[in-house]
Amino acid sequence: MKASVYCTARTVTQAEAIIDELRFAGFMNNDISALLPDKRTTKDFAHEHNTKAPEGAATGGAAGLGVGAAVGWLAGIGALAIPGVGPFIAAGPIMAALGGAAVGGAAGGLIGALVGIGIPEFEAKRYEGKIREGNILISVHTEDGKQRDVAKEIFKRNGADDVSTGSEASAKKHAA
Repeated sequence: MKASVYCTARTVTQAEAIIDELRFAGFMNNDISALLPDKRTTKDFAHEHNTKAPEGAATGGAAGLGVGAAVGWLAGIGALAIPGVGPFIAAGPIMAALGGAAVGGAAGGLIGALVGIGIPEFEAKRYEGKIREGNILISVHTEDGKQRDVAKEIFKRNGADDVSTGSEASAKKHAA
């Protein structure tokens, strides 16, 4: 059964280690998502990434994301703003789902977008709080129980918090 495994990381360094390990375990860049608060300052605007974000979803382009190589390896990296929540950097399938919330000012903002990609509402509320505190949400698409176990083990080995699994019934339509 297809599902996603989610966790939060406390630092970009921790998130990078998790993403690197997922990559080396055989997960593809378009199966991994990351969402982090955009804490850039003007000194960070020297680095540029390309984005596959829906037109209008990226605010200020994708220039100056200031993220490391592992996050930069993910598909569809870009900057966006969610009304009432603030600026974020998103990468992977989560970018498409959040792009709609950013452009349309979707009711529920971040929580609504997270529920839209298959995270149960009670967990989406918890993840929103963690992200607002500066944590990084990481998710990985899995095809079967073996992949889910591998992802969970990687998360735990790297000290991730809030490890959870969710159905992808509504998630895949956003990840195209």
